[in-house]
Amino acid sequence: MRADLHTHSSVSDGTEPPAVVIRRAAEAGLDVVALTDHDTVGGQREAAGALPPGLTLVPGAELSCRMEGHSVHLLAYLFDPENDALAGELAEIRESRLHRARAMVNKLAELGVPVTWEQVSEIAGGGVVGRPHIARAMIETGVVSSVDEAFTPRWIGPGGPAHVARYALDPVKAIRLVRAAGGVTVLAHPRGAERGWQIPDEVIADLAAVGLTGIEINHPQQGDRERQLLGELAHSLGLAPSGGSDDHGALTGFRIGSEIAPDGGYEALVSQAAGARPVTGS
Repeated sequence: MRADLHTHSSVSDGTEPPAVVIRRAAEAGLDVVALTDHDTVGGQREAAGALPPGLTLVPGAELSCRMEGHSVHLLAYLFDPENDALAGELAEIRESRLHRARAMVNKLAELGVPVTWEQVSEIAGGGVVGRPHIARAMIETGVVSSVDEAFTPRWIGPGGPAHVARYALDPVKAIRLVRAAGGVTVLAHPRGAERGWQIPDEVIADLAAVGLTGIEINHPQQGDRERQLLGELAHSLGLAPSGGSDDHGALTGFRIGSEIAPDGGYEALVSQAAGARPVTGS
C-alpha cells in the first residue's frame, strides 16, 4: 500500500490545483493520497471529483499550532468538516493568516521592498494566504532568489524585520478538537532538519497521552537516524507510523510520492477514525 499522507494544493500554499495534485498522485503510482492543505478543507471536493479508478483520497488538513513559543504542525485526517467547534477554529486561523499577511506586506513596504497586496493575492489565487505566497512575490520582484532566503531572519523568518506572529492552536486543544470531530491526528515532521525546534520525546509522549494518533516518520527533512528513533518512539507509545512527501508542487520540486507511510500506518489511522471515510475513485 503506497500512501502519501502529506500533500498541499493551491488552496493553501501549494502551486497546483487539487485536481492536478490527484493526477500527479496517480502518475506517481500511489494507492492512497491525503490532501492536507493548511487550516482548510476547501480543496477536498475538487480532489474527490478528480479521483481515477483505484486511487483513494484521505481528506485532511494541516493544523497550525504553537507550543512553548514554537511552531508545531498537526496533520488531521478523516474528521467531520461540519463540526462547529473545529470549523470555527480553522476559520479563525485563516482569518489570522490574512491579517498577518497584510501586515507583513506593509512591513516589507516600509523596508523598501516593492511587494504589493494585490500581487500576493494574485499568487494565492483565492487560497489560504501564507508566507510562501509573500516569498514568491519577493522572488518576482528580485529581492530574494528563493523561498528559503525569504524565510530567513533577514526578511520574513522568525525574528525578521517583516515577520508577524499569528494565531495558532495549542496542540493539546487541537488534538481534542479533532478527536471530538471523529478524526485522527499525526504530529508532522517533529525532527525535520529545517526546523528550529526538535520536538522532544517527552513532549510527544504528553501529546500521545491526550489522544495523538500517530507520528510522521517518513518525511524529506528527516534522515535515517531520526526515522529510526521516531519509529522506536512510535512503537513504545502505541502511535501509528505515518509519512508523506509534504509536496507543495513547484516549491518542493514536484515530489509527490517520494515518501510514503510505513507498512500498516495508513490502516492504523483509518481504523481509529469515525468522522469521515476515505474516498476511492471509480
